[in-house]
Amino acid sequence: MKKLLLSFALVFVTTWLTAQRATTILIEAESFTEKGGWVVDQQFMDLMGSPFLMAHGLGNPVADAVTKVSFPKTGTYQVYVRTRNWIGYWSDKEAPGKFNVLVNNQPLKTTFGIQDTEWNWQNGGSVKIKAGESTISLHDLTGFNGRCDAILFTTDQSLRPENTREKLASFRKKVLGLPEVPESAGQFDLVVVGGGVAGTCAALSAARLGLKVALIHDRPVLGGNNSSEVRVHLGGRINLEPYPALGNLVNEIGPSKAGNAKPASYYEDQKKMDAVIAEKNITLFSNYHANSVEKKGNSISAVRAVNTGNSKELRFEAPLFADCTGDATIGALAGADFMMGREARSDYGEPTAPIVSDKMTMGASVQWYSKESSKPELFPVISWGLNFNEKSAKVVKMGEWTWETGMQYDQVKDFERIRDYGLMVVFSNWSYLKNRFAENQSYKNSQLDWVAYVAGKRESRRLIGDLVLKEQDLTDVASYPDGTVPTSWTIDLHYPDPNNTQFFPGEEFISIAKHKTIYPYGIPYRCLYSRNINNLFMAGRNISVTHVALGTVRVMRTTGMMGEVVGMAAAVCKQKNTVPRGVYNNYLEDLKILMQKGTGNADLPKIQNYNEGGTLLIKK
Repeated sequence: MKKLLLSFALVFVTTWLTAQRATTILIEAESFTEKGGWVVDQQFMDLMGSPFLMAHGLGNPVADAVTKVSFPKTGTYQVYVRTRNWIGYWSDKEAPGKFNVLVNNQPLKTTFGIQDTEWNWQNGGSVKIKAGESTISLHDLTGFNGRCDAILFTTDQSLRPENTREKLASFRKKVLGLPEVPESAGQFDLVVVGGGVAGTCAALSAARLGLKVALIHDRPVLGGNNSSEVRVHLGGRINLEPYPALGNLVNEIGPSKAGNAKPASYYEDQKKMDAVIAEKNITLFSNYHANSVEKKGNSISAVRAVNTGNSKELRFEAPLFADCTGDATIGALAGADFMMGREARSDYGEPTAPIVSDKMTMGASVQWYSKESSKPELFPVISWGLNFNEKSAKVVKMGEWTWETGMQYDQVKDFERIRDYGLMVVFSNWSYLKNRFAENQSYKNSQLDWVAYVAGKRESRRLIGDLVLKEQDLTDVASYPDGTVPTSWTIDLHYPDPNNTQFFPGEEFISIAKHKTIYPYGIPYRCLYSRNINNLFMAGRNISVTHVALGTVRVMRTTGMMGEVVGMAAAVCKQKNTVPRGVYNNYLEDLKILMQKGTGNADLPKIQNYNEGGTLLIKK
């Protein structure tokens, strides 16, 4: 027995020493110094653990992503690449997202992106590498959204990289040499997470009232759905009674043109960025994804965020936090109460609600458009997409809000699948129109010009406040003492298009909207803070409303005004040394005074508002 134990100990020590002598190098794809035509996709970090690079070429292979790596030793390295076959949910045909990994311009023998449907490490075989600097490249083969999360080189032939989210995070920190304790980003009066229209307005409003603000946003541009990455126009009206100054701030940062799925210049990303940079009280942390929180009792004490390019982690402390993420990410991490899906009619007595509750939500849109060329343009015949015919195909040259997917799926947990289905239907439909449609002569010179890869989401989690706004409040004009932002959109709820359902039941990608008219209505302040996390505000589509009521509050001029009010309420909290609920209980009049004044520039020309059909609503 002693000999057996001694033998085991010697084997263990030998294995451990061998591992210590081994060289293991982990390259995060998003850290490549030259991205080429690959794009950084961070939308699914909470699902699969990291940003990744994606070859979004609309059917044309993109330029290589390239980086330099220093190898300390000459040796034979085993290679693993974390990737996935993104079409695997719907097709067992040839995978569209194929790519090579090149070492010093020589491709490995393995083709990547063709195996597992879920994210996993694909074995790339071995390669001899000399000590010193080597060039590593990602070489796209198709232009159809191949994706790479990370590349691992190791001389330890027994090493198998971790893949579960928790173990992979620990593995990454160890191999990359990242500190366990993140660096402090500083002390702030308010931390705003999410740089869409709501979050940007919250940060600007609070900063103009004297608060020191951190604005954390996980993309390089501000605006969220109103950015050039998603391209949704601003809906709703501003400058309405009883607080006509509300909305001047949205007017400041909003684009002067309207329309969905228009050229990038329509959305004026720089206008939003310039407004934030000009505020001395705001520190902008773009390309940082907030992914964990620290709590003391029922309050958030700090938020942690990781850089989507270099994995650097920062820690943000403040007495107040605003969740403007859309998905209520910070609230969910903190244990805030939330709702998701459709409530039953009996829950709130809403006549539009379904009789039985369900998980259905409004979907996410992958918008797109084409352009006309002076010569014939080709597009690949694809075997891996939907099988369209002359009845099921959409004979169009652009797709905007009606191209909506994922209503039957979880808009948080299934979101990569939802977005990918949106991409697949665009490519499948276009391939049919270009190659098999009987009247394809009208598409001969047409080519895809833009397809969104950042999906425009309408609904997911809704945090519960001290009051939940419901349908009857809007239709019967219930009067609450804490009415704030006027919502002016109809109750606009989306459903699968029955004509699309007959061809693709359960996997629809076209929606219809049903509208219910309301009078402009002041959203109660109690809908803008969490009922069980003491220092958490929210602004955007994640506020305290039912699914039905979300239909009117979710448009972006309205959410921008929510952000403006949250910034004001945070200023009252600081001045009175209170929490969000304390503003309602004790200092509501102070908030009303601020809402009468507004925090935006009242002297700028008013950008005309648009209703559901895009018709001008002339401000009188």
